[in-house]
Amino acid sequence: MQSQPPTGGNPWVAVRPGDDVAMLARRVSSAHQLFVERHAPAGRDQAGDGNSVRSVILDSWMRSTSKGVSPDGSARAVDLAAADLAAYRASHPMSIIRPVVRKLLVEDAADTGLLVAITDEKGQLLWVEGDSSAKDRALEMNFVEGADWSEDTVGTNAPGTALALDHCVQIFGAEHFSRSVHDWSCSAAPVHDPATGLIVGAIDITGGPRVAVPEVLSLIRATVAAAEAELRLHLLRSPQPLVETVLRLEVLGSGRPTLVRGAERIPLSQRHAEILLLLAEHPEGLSSDRLAVLLDENELDAVTIRAEMSRLRKVFGPANLGSRPYRLLTELTSDVRQVRGALDRGELAAALDVYSGPVLPGSESPGVEDLRGELRARVQAALLREGDQRLLAKWTTSVHGREDVAAWEAYLAGLDPRSPLYSQVKSRIDLFDQQYAT
Repeated sequence: MQSQPPTGGNPWVAVRPGDDVAMLARRVSSAHQLFVERHAPAGRDQAGDGNSVRSVILDSWMRSTSKGVSPDGSARAVDLAAADLAAYRASHPMSIIRPVVRKLLVEDAADTGLLVAITDEKGQLLWVEGDSSAKDRALEMNFVEGADWSEDTVGTNAPGTALALDHCVQIFGAEHFSRSVHDWSCSAAPVHDPATGLIVGAIDITGGPRVAVPEVLSLIRATVAAAEAELRLHLLRSPQPLVETVLRLEVLGSGRPTLVRGAERIPLSQRHAEILLLLAEHPEGLSSDRLAVLLDENELDAVTIRAEMSRLRKVFGPANLGSRPYRLLTELTSDVRQVRGALDRGELAAALDVYSGPVLPGSESPGVEDLRGELRARVQAALLREGDQRLLAKWTTSVHGREDVAAWEAYLAGLDPRSPLYSQVKSRIDLFDQQYAT
């Protein structure tokens, strides 16, 4: 039987014709142990000791390590109630292709020891169907509907790695980064929106070693092709896009500013986030001189502005930015706009849910500082006007509201003077008075 390390052929196939499965399992397990316990690049061993793994697996192990994934960890459940998960699944594009998957894969999976899973574009399991005893065993590794099986969370696994690489892939036994999954093998492939090319989810078959043979990978790819054909038919019947393609800017709170494009999250530098936020605030466009004033109180020179805009085009897309004046050529929404919209509709609780902190708290840009102050003042004014005790409690215990004396006083005004909480809040206000007195 063949048992040599995988040096050629299809790198996405785990078990090749002629492989001794038992020997392959021992070799992969040894490689995993070396990598995890010694942090050694066992997959590229030059000594010929038989501990090598496919490059696609080693690269995934290294990504898993860099993300801080524990080999002794497991998938985590996404914080969604059963009703919320049901609603999310029903509205997700992958619900359109579920009948195709059931027809081609699930109907024949009973009593086979196989599971068929459908995920969203982030790696959350939407449906897990198939052999009932296999489903029971899969509970031990939390392979259940609603669980997050992204590579960032669980490490190397077929649906998560297929989404990370945007390619079909098989994972055999101990090729999984998490030890809790070493008794399983799986084959998965991403599903794309035919109109935009964006990933909308993945289809996975999980079971024993026979799931990792080339024929199963071919079956998965054929199922994906049928699923994407079904999505094309759906788009012909419905004018609504499958995936929301409006770009979104996230700049609230202490996290790194991010541009969201479909399922893709693109980290931004603070300067690029400042520019995009200011351009979103000025749809009419900004001259180079005016943008410079809004970005820096010392006024940046035109050469610096042009250089920043050139770099930003590479991230944001050259077709999305105009010049003379600088302006947005595509729709850009943001968490700032979302908070404003909720306030405009009188939905204060929804506004607070989004308002995770100040606008770009590390920015000293004059234009951003004005926006930061304006948004905080609007949120605070709405809180004082509404007088909702629950929301005032939430605000005064938050990072951005715990020093808000006016909010504390409004909170106190609505409390029963006989309650223990009244005394606690009164003590906090007295402390503020002492601090300000000095």
